[in-house]
Amino acid sequence: MSSFSRESTAEEVVDGLDLSGQVFLITGTTSGLGEESARVLANRGAQVAMLARDPQKNLEAAERIRSSVPDADISTHQLDLSDLASVARFSAEAADEFDRIDVLMNNAGVMCCPFGRTTDGFEMQFGTNHLGHFALTVRLLPLIRQADKPRVVTLSSGGHRISDVDLDDPNFEHTSYDPWVAYGRSKTANVHFAAELARRFGDQMLSLSVHPGAIPTKLGRHMTTEMIEGMRERAKASSSSGQGLQYKTLESGAATQVWAATAPELAENNGKYLADCNVAEPGTGEIGYAPHIYNPATEAALWKLSEHLVDLSV
Repeated sequence: MSSFSRESTAEEVVDGLDLSGQVFLITGTTSGLGEESARVLANRGAQVAMLARDPQKNLEAAERIRSSVPDADISTHQLDLSDLASVARFSAEAADEFDRIDVLMNNAGVMCCPFGRTTDGFEMQFGTNHLGHFALTVRLLPLIRQADKPRVVTLSSGGHRISDVDLDDPNFEHTSYDPWVAYGRSKTANVHFAAELARRFGDQMLSLSVHPGAIPTKLGRHMTTEMIEGMRERAKASSSSGQGLQYKTLESGAATQVWAATAPELAENNGKYLADCNVAEPGTGEIGYAPHIYNPATEAALWKLSEHLVDLSV
């Protein structure tokens, strides 16, 4: 459906667009895909709020953006997705600072970290990648609903194929911890969340999930050489071409989420999972999706469980 491809850059997908007056909130902006998305959107005139756990690193990222986009309308804000109190604090600040949110980009995440728990006791990857963004989105819904045709873009991963969510033991209280399984569960949760958000509020907003591709960023800082090799072997085994894992540039990696945030042609694809600037198809390989996504019963059950865990309801 798109004229873009895996090689397309974020700059290319917004070429010619005027985003002046639109308010974008992006999580995880200290480097990588979040910083590149913020830079590209600001360069097209958008007002961009950069949300990150480390204030100093976020300020440094903002200065890098201003060095290439001198008139960038950007602001920095502290947000720790692994702490629900931080999510609540930022959401209260956002209500005072913004009159609406045109696009919320749930970009931040952790990958294959050693076992740990969030401030609130959740397994770190599920708690940060899914529950933190779930709580943030729910708290920001009043501002999102104030916009005309708002969007919520949630970063998932081809890693969702590793595992479906475990609704009986989401925090590895009874299951032996495996960092890859935990990552897969959290990335599947991102897809389920985006689809259920579309089902519940599709008449008010567009909700999409995104596989950005394999990009060498700081997201993989916890991965050992053995884990990286295992990832490559799994990718090769599931690839129809036999080529296995193929890395993208940072500029191409940010393209699909920026396309999801801006492309008018996506209006009829609410709740979909995107890859390589297109609506993904089922199948193996890097951009195919697993059969356990697009499951309405699981999506609804995960939403209900998430409301219970973070003590929020809509």
